[in-house]
Amino acid sequence: MEINNYFDYNATTPVDPRVVDEMKPFFSENFHNPSSFYSKAGEASYAIKIARERVAKLINANEDEIFFTSGGTESDNLAVQGIVSRFKEKGNHIITSSIEHPAVLKTCEFLAKQGYEVTFLPVDEKGYVSPEELKSSMKENTILVTIMHANNEIGIIQPIKELAKVAHSKGVYFHTDAVQTTGKIPVDVKALDVDLLSFSSHKIYGPKGMGVLYKKKGIKVDPLLFGGGHEKGVRAGTENVTGIIGLGKAAELALAEMDGEEKKLRPLRDRIKKGIFDTVPEILVNGDPENGLYNTLNVSIKYIEGESILAMLDGQGFALSSGSACSSKSLEPSHVLLAIGLKHEDAHGSLRISLGKYNTEEAVDGLLKALPPVVERLRSMSPFWQSK
Repeated sequence: MEINNYFDYNATTPVDPRVVDEMKPFFSENFHNPSSFYSKAGEASYAIKIARERVAKLINANEDEIFFTSGGTESDNLAVQGIVSRFKEKGNHIITSSIEHPAVLKTCEFLAKQGYEVTFLPVDEKGYVSPEELKSSMKENTILVTIMHANNEIGIIQPIKELAKVAHSKGVYFHTDAVQTTGKIPVDVKALDVDLLSFSSHKIYGPKGMGVLYKKKGIKVDPLLFGGGHEKGVRAGTENVTGIIGLGKAAELALAEMDGEEKKLRPLRDRIKKGIFDTVPEILVNGDPENGLYNTLNVSIKYIEGESILAMLDGQGFALSSGSACSSKSLEPSHVLLAIGLKHEDAHGSLRISLGKYNTEEAVDGLLKALPPVVERLRSMSPFWQSK
């Protein structure tokens, strides 16, 4: 598969060659443990400091508010479990949304089994969480609200500033999973006024296995891991120096190139949307593309299954997804699409197209040429299409 034909950037991104170049010396030449005493270890420690500064700048945070983890999933778990464990004497009620990433949903489900009360807020037909709905769900024993910044499947961007304001009006901490927004759109933790924020390296052309938890200064969380005093006691374990340096470089590049990415990708996304509408009958657009992530388009192609479309497009060298990459091998329909009101059969026919820096007009046109015959062939074999 040619990289230009990769349309699954919300799942992961290729590592930028400039990121790789910055990481290389720390695999073999400067491989030292940054906690050691000698000068070479000091060089590694200083490189981590520079990376932390770059990451902080990307989200307008202070350097001492940045904590490195193994990825978005660990960051989400550290935020949610760390807060509820720390403040369990104050309450046991958590509020989240019905369309969260499994890293948050399954953590909340786990906590519910431990005796915590969890409210899963509904969303409207486009995927938005209502600040009024959040307000009415707040209780005296609420200790945390966790709502994602943008959804990984449909690209909807939530009104995080307004939602955080509701939580803070009741003295409740607010966490957001910003894995899909950080590096794509401006993410300013001070403007959003969030207490905790998670994001991941591999969504911004950095290495896999690296994540960040932003924790507002003064807020304390209980750690998930115990050991040495790494990351100021928040996350034990010898630092992944190469990963941290790669993430730092990716953050620097994302901040510098973000505007250019949107100017390039939004027209390509809109070109795909128009092309599908012009050539494929009976489709649904999921979410709110005009106000959502500029690189994301989610459509349901009625009367056929998304997995079959993916397989046939894969045979022609195109990579897309149906729903979230984390659950794409599941036979269950997307919980996100069901939450916005889709029927099971329409949710099964979903395609998620997410673009990135290596997509071109030629690749988009190639996809638009390949898709209609695939749909026509599959529908010709579908009893639902034949009997409609």
